[in-house]
Amino acid sequence: MEEFEVRAQHRFVPQSPRKVRLVVDSVRGMDAEEALGVLNLMPQRAASSVYKLVKSAVANAENNYGMASEDLYIAHISADGGPTRRWRRFGARGRFKPILKRSSHITVILRERTATEF
Repeated sequence: MEEFEVRAQHRFVPQSPRKVRLVVDSVRGMDAEEALGVLNLMPQRAASSVYKLVKSAVANAENNYGMASEDLYIAHISADGGPTRRWRRFGARGRFKPILKRSSHITVILRERTATEF
């Protein structure tokens, strides 16, 4: 039997990948419904971006592929580095202090659990 997977991406999230990975690591491998419940209660700012992404992936799976949301689980989720915007700050004695404004790309892949995986 062919296994479908639903993929969703949120690119150019204005937050460092290191901070996003703290949230992403906590929901890896969970059921989609359970992950949405956990993300909704997390205090981190990155949790809202990951929540929207997982919710979008679940909606895509239901509407485009006819999958049941109860059977979906997070097969793969990652936060990779996006482009870094360099900013400047001038210090004392003519020095230059760079500020790095990092961004990240979040990717989630959902799969449907079969009867043998329960």
